[in-house]
Amino acid sequence: MLMADEVERREVAFPSGKVLLAGTVTVPPGAVRCPAVVMIGGSGPADRDNDVLFPPIRQHLNTAGFAVLSYDKRGVGGSSGDWLAGTMDDLALDAVAAVRFLRTAPAVDPDAVGLFGHSEGGWTALRAATFGAEVAFVITNGTPSVTPAEQDRYAVVNELRTQLPAADAEAALAFYDRLGTLVQQGATFAKADALVQESAPPALAAFWADVDERLWEFMKGKQNHDAIPDVVGLRCPLLAMFGGTDRVVPVADSVRGFADAVGRPDRIPAATLTIEVFPGGNHRVQLPDGSFAAGYLTTLVRWIRAASG
Repeated sequence: MLMADEVERREVAFPSGKVLLAGTVTVPPGAVRCPAVVMIGGSGPADRDNDVLFPPIRQHLNTAGFAVLSYDKRGVGGSSGDWLAGTMDDLALDAVAAVRFLRTAPAVDPDAVGLFGHSEGGWTALRAATFGAEVAFVITNGTPSVTPAEQDRYAVVNELRTQLPAADAEAALAFYDRLGTLVQQGATFAKADALVQESAPPALAAFWADVDERLWEFMKGKQNHDAIPDVVGLRCPLLAMFGGTDRVVPVADSVRGFADAVGRPDRIPAATLTIEVFPGGNHRVQLPDGSFAAGYLTTLVRWIRAASG
């Protein structure tokens, strides 16, 4: 494993429309025309490290001979803009800008630059790959093929049933579904907040604590996002990685969704699909001790080498 001081590290900034994105490029020593990966963080205000998930993956990729660019989401860290005001298309165009920037690095093979997106970042990567033919491959990590509304409900169900007796969990879930109906109807934040203040079960307080008007509007805008047309429209190989014990994303349903999409007759033959489910892995494909599930990092490296030629 390369030590951090052995890797060439550059703090960079690059434009995406009117937004200036800040990130870090890491390159293995002596690299010449190496494959490269752009890493995209998950939901919320994700920075270039996606909390603590990306650094060990980035280091492993550097050791394997790959360059890596990870960047702060718009409006986070050193990046300008506002992620709450952005759409999925805006975030995807940011990822395209990152790919185009990384392709200009002297040590990088411009024809072997791909995308790695964690969770919501996988949706961003899929959309970006349909925008830019220069994307050589896509890797999704804990990314569902179901809609955000379905995924969120799955996560809430698991959380409530862990915390509460069965009857209380079902009552809280019923109230959560009332809020979901308001989202789908495009209701105002004031209407939703009034409902919460009037009759929300205490168990849902944590789910509502950080919701304000701007976040409510953002949630309304993305709840029905459908990743399947982006999967069908891919022109490059796709690796979909999941943890077998993920309680945030419905893994079985997501595997079926990806598999059904690649069976469509209008799919491009070169856009192959590889699905890997790692036993014991959580939403980040990590074990309870914080290490990655067995085979995760080696599978990642092996697949990128094959996909990038």
